[in-house]
Amino acid sequence: MDISWWGMAALAAAAALVGFSKTAVSGANTVSLAVFAAVLPARESTGVLLPVLIVGDVLAVLMYRRHAHWPTLWRLFPAVAAGVVLGTLFLVWADDAAVRTSIGAILLLMAGVTVWRRRAARKAAEAAADADKDGGEVSGGGGDDVSGSPAGRLKARSYGVLGGFTTMVANAGGPVMSLYLLSAGFAKLGFLGTSAWFFLIVNTSKLPFSVGLGLIDGPSLLLDAVLALFVIPGALIGKACVDRIDQRLFERLVIGATILGGLQLLLR
Repeated sequence: MDISWWGMAALAAAAALVGFSKTAVSGANTVSLAVFAAVLPARESTGVLLPVLIVGDVLAVLMYRRHAHWPTLWRLFPAVAAGVVLGTLFLVWADDAAVRTSIGAILLLMAGVTVWRRRAARKAAEAAADADKDGGEVSGGGGDDVSGSPAGRLKARSYGVLGGFTTMVANAGGPVMSLYLLSAGFAKLGFLGTSAWFFLIVNTSKLPFSVGLGLIDGPSLLLDAVLALFVIPGALIGKACVDRIDQRLFERLVIGATILGGLQLLLR
């Protein structure tokens, strides 16, 4: 791979952001996705990014493994598998231009999803505050999801298929799963623990598909070996900052960078 020093520096920063996102702000690595797709050929960038993500997943599991909610995970996995198969079939057909356009469109979609998520969370917080003033109670949300009711199962399947497809095509399943877990009422540690195990299992299961599609080979793994060194400090910084982070400001920066990355890929 012919990568300039500036390109290598951008990939290293994106790898550090992967580690940070896995241990602090899940979904922030959509920025990393845009950087990888800008520096590398869009189709091959998904194969290079996948092992980097897995390194971040392993670190996140080591830090938050005790906080996972396994019933939620088991409910998601069948639908995610279907989405991964659909994404694999798409990659068999798609050329670099189609993948680049798809990644750009997915990034913009995920940015819109994140904006919607933030507004919904803000309204829920305001409703809870009003209920506290009135002496009432507000449900924490997600009862249907956790209990496995028909509505919860349908929601899990819908998010699972979309998450599986986006994670296979563009490694962009983070915002989809973040939205699902937040809507299910997970607190911070439960959110991070469940997300960590989810992506470790899903991303590891994608390896044979990526190898079969030719997205992972010897040169890409050599590049991954270098970039993995930057994931570790990013993860440690995320762990140290998770309780101090100004979530609202950081999400605004992530959304802005994601939109710019998506537009750059669509207009490239």
